[in-house]
Amino acid sequence: GMLFNMEAYFDNSATTPVFPEVAELVLKIMTEDYGNPSSMHRKGYGAETYLKEAKEIFAEILKVNPKEIYFTSGGTESDNLALIGAAMANRRSGDHLITTRIEHPAVKNAMKYLESQGFSVDYLEVDENGLILLEEREWKITDRTIVVSVMHVNNEIGAVEPLEEAGALIKRRNPRCLFHVDDIQGFGKYCIYPKKQQIDMLSVSGHKIHGPKGIGMLYVSDKVKIAPILYGGGQQAGLRSGTENVPGIAGIARSTKIIYTDIKERTAELYRLKKIFTDGVQKLPDVTVNGFTDERSAPHIVSVSVKNVRSEVLLHALEDRGVYVSAGSACASNKPAVSETLKAIGLPKDLLESTVRFSFSVHTTEEEIRYALQMMEEIIPVLQKFVRR
Repeated sequence: GMLFNMEAYFDNSATTPVFPEVAELVLKIMTEDYGNPSSMHRKGYGAETYLKEAKEIFAEILKVNPKEIYFTSGGTESDNLALIGAAMANRRSGDHLITTRIEHPAVKNAMKYLESQGFSVDYLEVDENGLILLEEREWKITDRTIVVSVMHVNNEIGAVEPLEEAGALIKRRNPRCLFHVDDIQGFGKYCIYPKKQQIDMLSVSGHKIHGPKGIGMLYVSDKVKIAPILYGGGQQAGLRSGTENVPGIAGIARSTKIIYTDIKERTAELYRLKKIFTDGVQKLPDVTVNGFTDERSAPHIVSVSVKNVRSEVLLHALEDRGVYVSAGSACASNKPAVSETLKAIGLPKDLLESTVRFSFSVHTTEEEIRYALQMMEEIIPVLQKFVRR
């Protein structure tokens, strides 16, 4: 086979390399335009200009008002601020929340916290492809329901949730109920328009879209009543105190602008590569792909189960050959716990611990994909020989 001198990074759903242009901008702001946006002198005004421009970039892409854009320390804080902030502010109207079985821990654990604060939470089931069910009876929306949170793209299997239908269903049942979307895996792959999809709050993370780590965006419709979860100097209209992370904010906005400049072409190319990969991988014996494999699922995520090979074993065998993947989802910490998503789609028990995730980005090449397929073809039979029966 080939010499093992190729590197194929297929863990882009965990994190992405920063666009060089973004890194240059971040460095320039850190070393030259380093003013505090709250300062009254010229340096402060310069920093304030970066914030204003960043809000305008997001507002233009989402078709919303720049005043509705807030910056946070990342996806986790955006999710927490949306859910805890809106739940606490709307407590008088009700104490009931709804989310799905397959959310990221940033949503799931924020909901658990709210349960400890006296709210009740219902969890929507999903079908075998990871899609929420849209039958009215599945949704326990009442006039006491104040927030529903549904992710756009699932981070483990790439299921794409029917947001527009969900938004319509929520507002039909209770027009006052708020709709939050965790768009951390969908943003940069799809165009999303909160006003059209009746989304009241939307979370985005920088490091999934070739921006810096530790920076996030939260869209909050100006109609939403939301309380801060951080208390301090009242920056960002009092909703998110703390000196703004100007380099990060400019960085996430610049990477967003780059990605959305030719989003259709980028997404089409990702689907082309994904098809080569899924076609190839499904030809291998004892290998299955979880969820949809076509354009009904996200262009950049493929969940692969390999019979009789443990996730970590396959991960390290691929790593030895320069191919980087993840076991389940990298977001929880290093030890892969059994995935709630894989359980929710009814994956057979023996495959739960034999699943790895391949996730692509705008940097992924066909050569890398073909290399990874070749490596899997070579190593899977070898690894299966060593199974403890």
